[in-house]
Order: sequence, then structure tokens, then C-alpha cells
Amino acid sequence: MAAFSSSGLLLLLLVSFTVTAFADNFYDKCDTIWGEGRAQIHDSGNMLTLYLDKTSGSGFQSKDEYLFGKIEMQLKLVPGNSAGTVTAYYLSSKGETWDEIDFEFLGNVSGQPYILHTNVFCQGKGNREQQFYLWFDPTADFHTYSILWNPQRIIFYVDGIPIREFKNLEYLGIPFPRNQKMRLYSTLWNADDWATMGGRVKTDWSQAPFKASYKNFKARACVSSSTGSTYCGPDKNAWFWEELNFGKKGQMKWVRDNYMVYDYCKDTNRFPQGLPTECAFANLL
Repeated sequence: MAAFSSSGLLLLLLVSFTVTAFADNFYDKCDTIWGEGRAQIHDSGNMLTLYLDKTSGSGFQSKDEYLFGKIEMQLKLVPGNSAGTVTAYYLSSKGETWDEIDFEFLGNVSGQPYILHTNVFCQGKGNREQQFYLWFDPTADFHTYSILWNPQRIIFYVDGIPIREFKNLEYLGIPFPRNQKMRLYSTLWNADDWATMGGRVKTDWSQAPFKASYKNFKARACVSSSTGSTYCGPDKNAWFWEELNFGKKGQMKWVRDNYMVYDYCKDTNRFPQGLPTECAFANLL
């Protein structure tokens, strides 16, 4: 085993301290909203756990509403036979013409990979699904899933690696979510009518309760108050103008070339009258 230098150890300690120091406490930043005790905050507010059994799933939401930001969370997904379960982690506004930015983790039978399902809703319209396998076991340890949302783009990150970018193409008449405040939500629920192999594999309730765990929630964002004002914090420029550099674009290409399993912009059977307008600019997405 290679020796670890003292400078390397110091850097590791500094990084670990930074993650801990700036993580938001779940007691302060989130409310459990569903599940009659199945959503539990513990470890002095540093950890949150969702449970699903045959009676009910569970969920939580952020206390704050955001208008743009970079939201990060570490998740450890349901292990073993998770078929039929969905762990959803997303931003959403309210109303009939809501905006939404989705991570959804579709469970599977033991030994099979999770599917990471992403979607973007603008003014109540979604149908922008892209799905990926992960290049690691998301049940063995915590991994970081991030949503960057600024006026120019939405970027989905996994462990700091971009997997999807949805740019603001309003000049082409394509709606982009930039006017509605959104909260963070996460739920663990049963969706065995569609989640695993199109609903052919059902939830095995003998494996219940199913559990998903969360830690190191960080919201660097413009927070909306009840008076309608927003506070963006001193680090606003770090994410408000964030875009992908050449190296990050290369990482995203690697993911999409090797781990993408579904892209709505290639599904001509689903859109026989023509692909959505933005698909003609797929190199921009």
C-alpha cells in the first residue's frame, strides 16, 4: 500500500471538516411530512432516514423555498431486493403549472443495477425523461447527488460528475423554470405498478421495512422569505454563473456514452408526430 503523505492527510482532514461544517442540520432545515413516524431525523440532526412498509412510505421537505441554487445531498439507497420501490429526490413548485427537477431511483431485484431516472418539468409539462445506470453500488455507501439550477442551465451531478444538462433555450420558445420558487422534497414509496421492468416485478414485502438514508444536506441558494424577498448568501457567484468546463463536458460524455439507458430525444415511437422541439438542439442539452 502506498504511503499517505502528511500534506495529503491534512487536505483530507480539511475536506472532511468542510463537508461537516457546512452541512445543514435536518432539524433546522427540513420537516418530515408523511409517514407517521417512518421519516426520522437522528444523530443530532445530522442524519435522516426514510422507511417504507406495506402500510405507508414516508417523506420530508425543506423548510425553505428556493429561487435558483445548488442543492446537494448524500444518499444511501435501499439495499438488497428493492424492486418496486422508488426513492425520489427533487425540487418542485406548486400549482397546476408547476416546475420540477427530478432525481428518482428505481429499485430492482438483488444483484441488478438501480436505474437513475431524471426529468425536468416546465409549466406543468414534463416528458423529458433520461435514465442512467450508476457506475457504483448506491446501496453500499453514501454518494452525493446534486442539482444545479441557475438562470442559464440545470445540471444533474453524481459525486461531482455531471450526467445531464438542460440549458435555458427560451429564445427558441422552450419553457425553462426560472420564475417559480421550489422546495426540496424526498420520498420513499411503493411504485410496483411501473418502477421495476415496467411493473412486471412487484415489491417483495417480506423484505420490508425498506430504508433510505440521507446526510450532508447543503443548500447554496437564493432563499425566499414569507415577505417575498430573497437572500442569496455571499457564495452566490460560485453557483449562479456555474457552467461546465471542457473537463466536465468530457466527464458527462463518458457517462452518457457508457451508462445512459433511455433518452426521450431518441424515442421516436413515443413521439410519432415528431420529437420535442429541444431535441433538434440535443447537443445543447
